[in-house]
Amino acid sequence: MDRARRRPLILDVKGNSLDDGPGIRTVVFFKGCPLDCAWCHNPESKRAGVELAFDPKECVKCETCLSACAEGALDRADAGFVDRRRCTLCFECVEACPSGALSRVGRDMEVSEVIELVKRDVPFFETSGGGVTLSGGEPTLFMDYCSELLRGLKGLGIHTVVETCGYFDPSEFQRLVYPYTDDIYYDLKIFDREEHARMCGVSNEVILQNFVDLQNRFEAGGVPLLARVPLIPGITATDANLESLAGFLVESGANRVAVLQYNPLFKEKAANVGARDPLAGAPGTGSWMSPAEVRRCRDSLKGLEVL
Repeated sequence: MDRARRRPLILDVKGNSLDDGPGIRTVVFFKGCPLDCAWCHNPESKRAGVELAFDPKECVKCETCLSACAEGALDRADAGFVDRRRCTLCFECVEACPSGALSRVGRDMEVSEVIELVKRDVPFFETSGGGVTLSGGEPTLFMDYCSELLRGLKGLGIHTVVETCGYFDPSEFQRLVYPYTDDIYYDLKIFDREEHARMCGVSNEVILQNFVDLQNRFEAGGVPLLARVPLIPGITATDANLESLAGFLVESGANRVAVLQYNPLFKEKAANVGARDPLAGAPGTGSWMSPAEVRRCRDSLKGLEVL
């Protein structure tokens, strides 16, 4: 395994989260993912390498960055402002930008640095039953780093959650991550193998098998496992897909599932890092789902407690 896979860039360490596990949590976002989901809600986390982001809403048009860029990679005539073919990621423009419209995406952090940031939030964990969640991107893409971080957190008595897409080496996961994890949140997206490969970039055999293995361990007294299904209009949020996923979960022994509501703001974030929107023009993907649509999706997950 090369260094890029062993040592991640950290996208963000974000406190005061109420949606990524019990209590008040600090979420460590990893950069890099083995999947390429068309609707990724954190598109800036897909690539493992550092990126330059431009947020037009924050730009004050002072033009300071233009003179700072020796490559001439910034141009108001460019639809995304940044010519990614010319940009060398020197980040001189970021240093010059007074408003924060230009920013570096991804930073190299020692495990000890992350833990020091997290320790500031321990009082919130203690009063709320919270802790730290590893998210992404995909944290299990960096097993060694995750293991060191989780061991450090557990040494401080901090509750840990790992959010995963399930596409990992099970033996490495069991050895390095599982022993130091209090809860696993496991995303299941599309049940059909070919459709999963088309929309997520990889087939789902490994993902489904890893879920079954972890569910069996959970039933034998192991780490609690929670399946989560992101609702994407016309893709994951169809009756056929949801009923198939529900059948798989029930057959696997699971009795509950969480739904993650669709968030169309990923389109804006993708544009900020110069990424294309694979769902551009796809029906229903430009706005939030209606409460009635969400209820329909929840009703399709038959035989399960829907969180």
